[in-house]
Amino acid sequence: MNWLLVIVGAMVGAPLRYLTDRAVQLRHDTVFPWGTFVVNVAGCLVLGLLTGAVAAGHASSHLQLLIGTGLCGALTTYSTFSYETLRLTETGAGFYAAANVVAGVAAGLGAAFAGVSFAQALWP
Repeated sequence: MNWLLVIVGAMVGAPLRYLTDRAVQLRHDTVFPWGTFVVNVAGCLVLGLLTGAVAAGHASSHLQLLIGTGLCGALTTYSTFSYETLRLTETGAGFYAAANVVAGVAAGLGAAFAGVSFAQALWP
């Protein structure tokens, strides 16, 4: 049964990643990979919130599998982040590559911490 929860979450997360990435990239005409940045930070925020809710006893392990492993696992993308950073470097956009790494990691960690903090504020 657990594997089914992961599959259902991923069935929502993967198309959501694609559609969000396309929508964001259409609005930003730049070499910086804003679409991947947005989905990764959003996924970190959701996962942080869910982790905080589970730790407080307000979310089940089944929800953690559905949303955390399934949806967030398919929504976020470390491989695309790595590939886009490599492509930026190869095309001579070293500044954007460095900015992608620093901003992506910092914003992702910040979003995860913010999610956990928000959950702790909701369920002390």
